Amino acid sequence: MADQHDHDDYVRGTMEIGEQSSTYLLFLGMAKYGSLSIAALLAFLTLWFMPAGSFILGAIVAVVMMAAGIYFLRSPKKH
Repeated sequence: MADQHDHDDYVRGTMEIGEQSSTYLLFLGMAKYGSLSIAALLAFLTLWFMPAGSFILGAIVAVVMMAAGIYFLRSPKKH
């Protein structure tokens, strides 16, 4: 059977979660900007290798997509 523990061993809200919080924020940032990078790369390669496509067109679309994505994915300023 399970050991009998004292009810005072766990006190809700007393654990330091600074490291977990920073790791979670790092993961969110990597997921956001990683997804943006993959989307821009796919758009670039699609426009480059499509019939009548060009490298310049793909590069322009990828740069615009990255710039707009970085602008919209930024975290809001804290007051």
